[in-house]
Amino acid sequence: MYKRQAFDDSGRELAVAARPVGLSMHGGFVEQDMDEVYGAVVAVLDELTAEVDGPFELAGLTGQGDGVWLVDGDGRPVRAAASWMDGRAHELLDQWLADGTFETVFRRTGSAMFPGCPGPLLAWLAAHEPAALDAATTALYCKDMVFQRLTGARATTDVSDASMPFLDPRTRSYDNGVVELLGLTRRRRLLAPVADPVATAETRGEGLPAGTRIANGPYDLPACALGAGVTEPGDGLLIVGTCLASLVATTELDLSGEPAGLYISLDRPGHWLRAMPAMVGTAALDWVLSTTGVRHEEVDALLAATPAGANGVRVLPYFAPSGERAPFVEPRLRAELTGVSLESTPADLIRATCEGIGYAARHCLEAAGLTGSLAVCGGGTRSPAWMRLLADVLGRPLRVVEGEVGARGAVLAAAERYRVPLDAGAWTRPTEIVEPDAGRAAFYAKGFEDHLARLTAARHRSR
Repeated sequence: MYKRQAFDDSGRELAVAARPVGLSMHGGFVEQDMDEVYGAVVAVLDELTAEVDGPFELAGLTGQGDGVWLVDGDGRPVRAAASWMDGRAHELLDQWLADGTFETVFRRTGSAMFPGCPGPLLAWLAAHEPAALDAATTALYCKDMVFQRLTGARATTDVSDASMPFLDPRTRSYDNGVVELLGLTRRRRLLAPVADPVATAETRGEGLPAGTRIANGPYDLPACALGAGVTEPGDGLLIVGTCLASLVATTELDLSGEPAGLYISLDRPGHWLRAMPAMVGTAALDWVLSTTGVRHEEVDALLAATPAGANGVRVLPYFAPSGERAPFVEPRLRAELTGVSLESTPADLIRATCEGIGYAARHCLEAAGLTGSLAVCGGGTRSPAWMRLLADVLGRPLRVVEGEVGARGAVLAAAERYRVPLDAGAWTRPTEIVEPDAGRAAFYAKGFEDHLARLTAARHRSR
C-alpha cells in the first residue's frame, strides 16, 4: 500500500490518499514492479493535490527499506525490485552464518544481515543474474527510486537506508572491507552515494506541483520514530504493522552480544536507533484470521471473550518464509502452534497469536535496550483490545500514536532540512495512553519466560 498524507503547519491532518500495489511471491522470491510502484505514488499525489488547496510548502518522502531496486541512470528499472521480504538468498546467508562472515559484518557495521537485505541479495544476483547488475547504474531503495524520478536529481540514498549492511556507523560511510568480504568489490559502483544529511531537491511536476521542495528520507522505521517523538536515549517505539519493528534511541554503539538487528544511523551524528525489526507482525494475525475465517472487525470481541493464556494454546509467530531476523537470525525458523485440541476455538488461536506477537515484541524491545517510555504505532493500534493485551504482555504503559506516523516523521525531517519551524511536540502528541493491568502483567511475565524456552527449542530444531 502506498500512501500520501497532507498536514497543515500545526500537524493537523488535511487529507490522506492510498493505493495498493501488488507483490509477486513465488518460491521464496518476493518482487515488486517498480513502474507500478511509481505510478501508484504519482496517482495518490495527484489525488491529494486535487483535494487540498495549495500551495505546498514542502514534502517529505519515506518508504520501505532493504531489498534491491536496480535502476539505470534515469532511475528506470532494469529488473523487478527484490523486496525486503525476499528469501532467495537464504542458502547464501546460511553459508555466511556458518563460516563467520555474518558475525564479522555485524562486528564491523552493527548490521545483522538477513536474506532480504542488500548484501545477500546483491551477492545472489551477482551469481545468478550478473547481466542485471551489468545493466544497472545504481542499486537503490524504494524511496530513492521515487525521489530520483520525481525530481530528476542524481541517485543517492541517506544514512538510514544505507545502514544495512555496508555502512560503518562511526564514519557514516561505506565499509569497503565489508563489500569485499561479501564478494561484491566488482559491484561497488552500484552502491548509491550517501547524502548526509538527507538529499533535497525540487519536483518536476509529476504528482506534486513543479518546484515543490522535497526531502528524501529517512526510510520508514526511523521516520516513524521521529513521527512518534522517539528521540531521547532509552525511549522506544513498537511498530505493529506487517513487520513488527522495535526501535530504541541510543547514543552508544554496542557491537557485542548475539548479532541481531541493526544500528540505524540518523541525521544527527552520534545518534542511532537500535533496531530489532522482526519479520512478521500483523501478517501473522492476518494468516490466522484468513485460515479460521474470522473477519478483522470481530477480533476485539473475541479477544475480550477469551482468557489470558488462550486456554493453553501457544503460538510462536515466526510465519515469514525467510525465517526471523530479530532479535536473532534464523533463516529456517517457522511458526509453531501448540496446546491445540478439538476443544480449541478460533478465539483461542487468535488470542494466542496476539500473545505470541506480544512476546516477540517484548523480546525485541529488551534486546534493543528499552529503558524509557514506549510509543506504539501501526495498523495494530486500530484494535483497542489488542493494545490492552500488548500493554499487559509488555508490562508497561503504551503511548499510542495513530495515523500515518511515518509521514509525520518524513515531514519533520524535511522541515529540519529546510529550516521550517514546526512544533514537534504537537506533531507527535499521543492519541492515548494505555496502562497495563497489574495482575495480567504478572501472568504474562511468566508466560514470556515460557515463550523464550519454547523459542530456544524451536531454534535448535530449525537448524
